[in-house]
Amino acid sequence: MQTFTMPLPLTDHIKKFVDLSAADVDVINAAVSVKTLKKKTFLLEPDHVCKELYFVSKGCLRLYFINKKLNEQITQFAIENWWITDHDSLESGKPSKYAIQAVENSEVISITKTKLEELFIAVPQLERYFRIVQLRAFTAAQKRIEFIYSMTEEERYWHFSSLFPGFLQRVPQYMLASYLGFTPQFMSKIRAKKT
Repeated sequence: MQTFTMPLPLTDHIKKFVDLSAADVDVINAAVSVKTLKKKTFLLEPDHVCKELYFVSKGCLRLYFINKKLNEQITQFAIENWWITDHDSLESGKPSKYAIQAVENSEVISITKTKLEELFIAVPQLERYFRIVQLRAFTAAQKRIEFIYSMTEEERYWHFSSLFPGFLQRVPQYMLASYLGFTPQFMSKIRAKKT
């Protein structure tokens, strides 16, 4: 296990929501590991059990499954200071239907489910941190579902691009189309209208 003497982006992020002592930071740093990923590297592949949660300290990752039409269906992106995992596989211990892949060269801080449970005992305020983060993620997912059902494809694109303008430069067009629920061809038409 790696030991870190300097604060990791994760502990800086946690401190935005809860207080941590220097001893707490040391305990957290001892429980996590840092992984450097090249673009297209997989952290999780379908039919494997997800055993870790990943905090993105640099880069961009995606969570996707293969739908009945054999197309990649992206359900989540994660950029700096966001978490990503397959919660179902992590909790159940069953093989995942999802893949987690680096969209660009990335660095993540990972923690196993077992280590996280140990941290909740050693650093109790982490439960509050994770409750806040998970509630925000759930709210974002709920809003995304609402947008899919209440907005046209074009409205979804413009709404997303106004909320996350940086994604348009970082994420390939076909991935953004998958996430927003339409074809890359439709995405091209929308973008052509803009120019």
